[in-house]
Amino acid sequence: METKIFRLVNGSGPLSLTPKYILPQEKRPKLSEITILASIPIIDLKEPSALVVEQISKACEEYGFFQIVNHGIPVELCDKMMAVITDFFELPPEEKAPFFTTDLTKQVKLFNYFVKDGSQNKVSMWSECFSHPWHPLDDIIHLLPQNPPQYREVVAEYAKEIGVLMKRLLSLISQGLGLEKGCLVKKLGEKPILRAQGNYYPPCPDPELTLGLNVHTDLNALTIVRQSEGVTGLQVIRDGKWVAVESIPNAFVINLGDQIQVLSNGRYKSVHHRAVTNKTQKRVSVATFYAPSRDAIIGPIEDLIDEQHPAVYRKYHYSEFLDEFYKQEGTRRLVKEIFELKY
Repeated sequence: METKIFRLVNGSGPLSLTPKYILPQEKRPKLSEITILASIPIIDLKEPSALVVEQISKACEEYGFFQIVNHGIPVELCDKMMAVITDFFELPPEEKAPFFTTDLTKQVKLFNYFVKDGSQNKVSMWSECFSHPWHPLDDIIHLLPQNPPQYREVVAEYAKEIGVLMKRLLSLISQGLGLEKGCLVKKLGEKPILRAQGNYYPPCPDPELTLGLNVHTDLNALTIVRQSEGVTGLQVIRDGKWVAVESIPNAFVINLGDQIQVLSNGRYKSVHHRAVTNKTQKRVSVATFYAPSRDAIIGPIEDLIDEQHPAVYRKYHYSEFLDEFYKQEGTRRLVKEIFELKY
């Protein structure tokens, strides 16, 4: 089988580990210290509903991450989605170039993340990312790639299935908080921001020197991730240590975003995570995000506030949160902390 040579859209020639990708010593991943004895919970959605709610609630409180199996989305469709996004990233740079932008507010965009070092210089991540809405698609479908030829069709089919799963998970998470099934969906507003992002991590000559994605929490409410099988790269913080997230066949990784932490009054956690690179294998992931409407008012849900549990955060419009998020580009963003109440 022919091995494709990956080329960044904004690079010249094959990707190589030049100084622009090498992190300062204090930001390097220290891969020898990674915990592999423990990982995040794996939850079978075919188990009785009450048990699933209990398991998800425990995972949300203790980890902010979990994996799900028997989720109802056909494996063939997931494989197709992974194939078309991989084929897109492996196109020649000139075919990807029309999608490349440094304006992260654009609807459809191919881009690279960066971090700032101590001298405020940009250090690029060892990855390429492609982002666009997954619903509603009608208004932007013509902006999506025509090559690979099946891209638009597969994304549309995958988005329908993800929409059903997303609502199911938000319902289970609501129940875990002791709320009505539809509570979180209602709180997140009538026009949620629904985006998808593909991430491509080429093999890296020295994974100790760089990162695929910098340390961050997700700014949205809920994220569903499909990742390459057989290649680990996603890592989460657990008790102050980095834990590798195992790659499980036909599973989705679920992680809570900052808005769920705020709505749950801090009971459920949005935790720091990152992506590391691999010396011999590429890794691909597809993340689908569910974020509040821009005009949604986010704050601790009233039923979760009492004398023992006073409000941890003030209320804000989600647009205010987004503005602060973009101001902190290139840093280890600490956005929700700005909205904490001081007693």
